[in-house]
Amino acid sequence: MLPATWRQHAGAVLAYAVAALLFTWPLCLHLKTHLTGSPAGDTGVYVWNQWVFRHEILTEHRIPLRTGRILTLNGPTHLAFHNYTTFANVLAFPLRPMLGVVGTFNVVYLVLATLTGAAMYVLARRLTRGAAIESWLAGLLFAWSPMLLARGTAHFSLVAAAPLPIFVLLLMRTAERERWRDAVALGATVAWAFASDVYYAVYCLMIAVVYLTAQMVGLVKRHDERRRNKVRWALDVLIVCVAGLIAAIALSKGWRFTFAGRVISMRGLYTPVLFLTLLGLARLAVKYRPEVWWPDADRMKKAIRAAAAASVATAVLLAPVLYALGRQILEDRLDVPPTFWRSSPPGLDVAAMVMPNPNHALVPQAFKTFIETRRNGYVENVGSLSLVAFVTMAVAFRRCRWRPSPGWTCLSVLFALMAAGPFIQVAGFNTYVPGPWALFRYVPLIGLARTPTRLWIVVMLALAALFALALRSLTERETSRRAVVLGVVGLALLFELLPTQRVLALATVPRIYDHIAADPRDVRVVGLPFGIRDGASSVGNFSALAQFYQTHHEKRLIGGYLSRVSKRRVAALRRSPVLDALLVLSEGRSLDEETRQRALERARRFVDTASIGYVVIDTAHASSSLIEFAIEAFDLEKIDEEDTVQLYQPVSMRESR
Repeated sequence: MLPATWRQHAGAVLAYAVAALLFTWPLCLHLKTHLTGSPAGDTGVYVWNQWVFRHEILTEHRIPLRTGRILTLNGPTHLAFHNYTTFANVLAFPLRPMLGVVGTFNVVYLVLATLTGAAMYVLARRLTRGAAIESWLAGLLFAWSPMLLARGTAHFSLVAAAPLPIFVLLLMRTAERERWRDAVALGATVAWAFASDVYYAVYCLMIAVVYLTAQMVGLVKRHDERRRNKVRWALDVLIVCVAGLIAAIALSKGWRFTFAGRVISMRGLYTPVLFLTLLGLARLAVKYRPEVWWPDADRMKKAIRAAAAASVATAVLLAPVLYALGRQILEDRLDVPPTFWRSSPPGLDVAAMVMPNPNHALVPQAFKTFIETRRNGYVENVGSLSLVAFVTMAVAFRRCRWRPSPGWTCLSVLFALMAAGPFIQVAGFNTYVPGPWALFRYVPLIGLARTPTRLWIVVMLALAALFALALRSLTERETSRRAVVLGVVGLALLFELLPTQRVLALATVPRIYDHIAADPRDVRVVGLPFGIRDGASSVGNFSALAQFYQTHHEKRLIGGYLSRVSKRRVAALRRSPVLDALLVLSEGRSLDEETRQRALERARRFVDTASIGYVVIDTAHASSSLIEFAIEAFDLEKIDEEDTVQLYQPVSMRESR
């Protein structure tokens, strides 16, 4: 029989599995036919990830870090910079024969959500010294927070957040026990985070830096007040003057004037507000100074050895990926998108941070509409702190004299400020106040996590930890009414987090793709509209549905959708007059006559050299000029039609069967 503690752990995991079924209802009734997100969006690519991972291993017999299934005209496509969800792909590998593509994806999603809750439960048990139910509720708050629930409709890699609490737990153990095995496990957890979502590996490093800084650096009030009075007074005058300048620019919409023969413009608020922020920080520095507590030589050596052991463990486990990254950089000369001071991705609006759970049925539609209209849409902008957690902490603060842990509080505040993005926005209004992310986004490695809204996951981790500690304090005080306290808090939390019934997306493959799947030839499929897309740009108009349908017919595609696509690969495709014409027409633009004739002259030969076996046209999105050009250029013959999707085959390829 299992020890009592392990029975509790098993019961907690089983309860999280039940919660996963509840929070995704009615998904369990449609496991093989529906998804929680549309396969035409990012969901389709995440489903494709699991399929192509297995395909490359079993069919191509190679390490699945490159593929010849998409973007196929210029050699294999590297996947090292793609959000590949390797951990989820490994979980899916043995399930595919039993459950199929869609069923496997849904089961893996439920498993990832269950693991996320269980990981937070393990961390909370350590923090609360074994309080099982309090820890379980903390895991529920973390795994099914509004942010992660929303991500479960599009960004499925972020649902796999289990490495984060495990990393924090091992970081604390490594610092306390100074054991090699804890350091190695810490490094392995970073590799696990990388295999779940690259952002999470970056967040692990950021958490480690914050943790170590908090152990060594503090703010101490300065005592030499008299000497600093003049500096304080000067800064106060400058702050008032700059604030007045900002008010004048805001009211008058700025002005332009000529000074010394040069035109000076003062219309924007970015620079004045930046200057005001720096003055405010300088004013704070006058009153407080940082103080560093260096560990003794022996502890410093142990810390360095632990860091080295963790780094080696991470490097060994990620060796194939690191090798693939190096090859992709050398072969594709991958271009890193520049980070602009004013126009890089924004963060979470402060209103989105504090508003009630927008997934809830009782939340006013105006709140949901506000989030939907933010840049990058609904999924990327859901935050929402838990009201139940804050009420629990407030009651514990008042009745039990519980005080928030400075470490967890600092972690939550710092990451909330970074999640607010380079410039803090409140209810859609740009305050122009730069947050920490304005600088951190330029730091190597950290800058790879280019979307600051996702930093909110660390805030929810810290909030769940504080919630567990506060609830434990309450139940310790109210021993006789512990069951009542836990019941009330648990039901309130469940009510707050539980969403409306899920609107599931149909994930069946149209019948016309059976024709393609039945063809034994190794041919390519062109989908119209045609294009190439990545996380930052789009050329043409490519839909992830094409890759989702590829999991059924398994033929090669010329276009594709990855997290990162190099400019070199895009340029190589555009050198083909035929593909360039398809890209232009797919964007809704028109061709000049010379370009059109050049493409038509080379199209028939292109069909043969590229082995174009089928052309699939989505008439709901393809323009009439695109359809007419494709039919003429490729000498297409219609084979089948279903709803708005038409299947064509080049006559020359039909005759070669």
